[in-house]
Amino acid sequence: MTVQKAIQFIEQELSKTLIDYYAWFEEKPELLNFKPEVGWSIEEILEHVTLTNHFLLILIRKGKKKAKDLAIKVNLNEAVSTYQYNLDELDQIDKHKSFIWIRPEHMEPMGDKTISEIKNIMKEQINECKDILREIPNGEGILYKTTMTVNNLGKIDVYQYIYFLCQHAKRHITQMQAVREEFSRNKVD
Repeated sequence: MTVQKAIQFIEQELSKTLIDYYAWFEEKPELLNFKPEVGWSIEEILEHVTLTNHFLLILIRKGKKKAKDLAIKVNLNEAVSTYQYNLDELDQIDKHKSFIWIRPEHMEPMGDKTISEIKNIMKEQINECKDILREIPNGEGILYKTTMTVNNLGKIDVYQYIYFLCQHAKRHITQMQAVREEFSRNKVD
């Protein structure tokens, strides 16, 4: 996969993720606030995703800056020509309960934002990721890697971090679907 195809693919995934999430923001408050027997409400899940995005974006911004700095010092064309894109290594991330990982406490939902605020934050975060992709369109993002401890992924580059952000969001769609199913069962009972 070329750099341009990888960037285009990630950008499409970002757009699709945001569209998929918009439907959840429009759900009725009784569903959004329903507390399942185990886990978070949908509103809490939505907030968690934006909190996680917040911390991922700190690393993505830093990685973008360092990658752009490195691009001045190396032969970018040569680096891009030998790079193997491994976005599929991150595909497991979108499967809810596919691996065990304890999230840091600072990614726990606090319940201090309205659903409208959470929606706006997510939109801004996804759009910032798209902007970052446009700032590193020639493969610069491959030049800087940071360790990702989730699922023992190891060192991943800036593009992979952005794709990870998408995959993490998708992971929680499955979780929200399970909450909706439990809500529907409880409503019938």
